[in-house]
Amino acid sequence: MNLPKIVFAGALTFGVSACAIVRPGEVGIKQQLGKIERVSLPQGAYPFNPFITTIIKIPVRTVEALNTLEVPTKEGLTVKAEISLLYHINPEASTSVYTHYGLNYQEVIVESNFRAVVRHITGTYLAKDLFAVDRKLIEKEIFDETAAGISDKGFIVDAVLLKSITMPPQIFQAVENKLKAEQEALQMDFIINKQKKEAERMQIEAEAIKKYNQTISESLSDLLVKWNGVQVLKDLVTSQNSKVIITDGKSPMIINDK
Repeated sequence: MNLPKIVFAGALTFGVSACAIVRPGEVGIKQQLGKIERVSLPQGAYPFNPFITTIIKIPVRTVEALNTLEVPTKEGLTVKAEISLLYHINPEASTSVYTHYGLNYQEVIVESNFRAVVRHITGTYLAKDLFAVDRKLIEKEIFDETAAGISDKGFIVDAVLLKSITMPPQIFQAVENKLKAEQEALQMDFIINKQKKEAERMQIEAEAIKKYNQTISESLSDLLVKWNGVQVLKDLVTSQNSKVIITDGKSPMIINDK
């Protein structure tokens, strides 16, 4: 009595196990008797013979490779960087990726290249510059070099995110002191330049006053002085006030008559 049920259950189990479902964000790779078909399988259901065929599913959605790395700087210091790589497999290259790197492709090819690139880029910066420079610039440098290294291998780089850079306390304090000293030096240079400009301004002003006085002095001839004296005497003569005028014929001396 139970034999038909057992046969039915066995057939159902075999039928389910002999059908692979490729979900959204995946592609399927069909391997039959050890041979991989070149064309990958898009999302959908695929029956297959489980005794001779295997359906391997490869994710092609964007994934994050988060790395906390000890990286060098230009002066030989070591800092800790928390940095993420967002990437995905080119669906058209999924078969090639599996063939060359297997299912452990992220560690074998992606992260190994990414770590090497990060260390190379940070090694071109001084420790203080890693804090001062625009992070977008560093991210772009890492993005470009990583993409150049793995794009031809079937991977597409979506983004590089530099989340944090951490230094040992003593190194951080040394860098902070150096930055402070540089700022103070720049401030002193500004003050000195300002004082030099002020001295130049005062020199120019003094030269202008000197030239002005020289011009006035040269314009005061004897004839002009006598003429101005005559004009003063003329005004005095017509004045209603009585005055005593003493003169040697050159310069008058006026005494008010009270």
